[in-house]
Amino acid sequence: MSAAKRLGQHFLTDPQLLRRIADALEPSPEDVVIEIGPGRGSLTVAVAPRVAHVIAIEKDARLARECGMRSAECGIDNVSLVEGDALKVEWHALLEPHGATPHSAFRTPHFKVVGNIPYSITSPLIEKALTPPLPERIVFLVQREVAERIAATPGRKAYGALSVGVQAACRVELLFRVRAGAFRPRPRVDSALLRLTPLAQPLIAPQEGAVFRRFVTTCFSRRRKQLRNVLVAAAGRPVEEVKAGLAALGLDPVARPETLPPAQFVRLLRWSGGL
Repeated sequence: MSAAKRLGQHFLTDPQLLRRIADALEPSPEDVVIEIGPGRGSLTVAVAPRVAHVIAIEKDARLARECGMRSAECGIDNVSLVEGDALKVEWHALLEPHGATPHSAFRTPHFKVVGNIPYSITSPLIEKALTPPLPERIVFLVQREVAERIAATPGRKAYGALSVGVQAACRVELLFRVRAGAFRPRPRVDSALLRLTPLAQPLIAPQEGAVFRRFVTTCFSRRRKQLRNVLVAAAGRPVEEVKAGLAALGLDPVARPETLPPAQFVRLLRWSGGL
């Protein structure tokens, strides 16, 4: 079966790499795992024997059938195939029959997410994965450049709004890189395995995420401007008021947004009255 280019499908079959991705989940026999885009089921077969249940969401009907047949051929009976778009399917509703999701806005133990993610929908999938109730762990194989942006630290060229938005909610680990030649068909770029662990005490509450992301994106649209000028636009405050606010926060008015860690953006937004 050829990969459907319109769905951004690139299949990974290396058993060692698949095992390393499964290991990154730190799977336990009590876990329920949501797998995004299982494709032909190679990763599904690597994960399923190590957990209680895998819920695999596949948009391509042909691949959903193939994944189901592969699981059956391997004697694996703890995989549920869901045919649909992972961005539209209600993940948490799928978990309810397995008793994995208590009715809470906070982190849900024994619920994890994994997937080889199409490059074009990486950001919205991460945003959806970070919608409460939160998983204990998220492991995504993504485009290397995107992984490096998410994991970047202040002052680096790759550091930006995406870095700040994810790091405010998660511990971010770029575990290893995967060359393009490991996939069939071969993509144009290399990939990297990203592990996100939701923080027990995130810098922002889940309901504040959208406002925070808008604020940070506005700041980074002027990343080379001085902080006082950035805040005049982002916070809608007069320059003198901004200067006084930065002095009260102990922040350098001539610093640039790209030098600030996520916690400082939270402080700035709270000062501006946005949270």
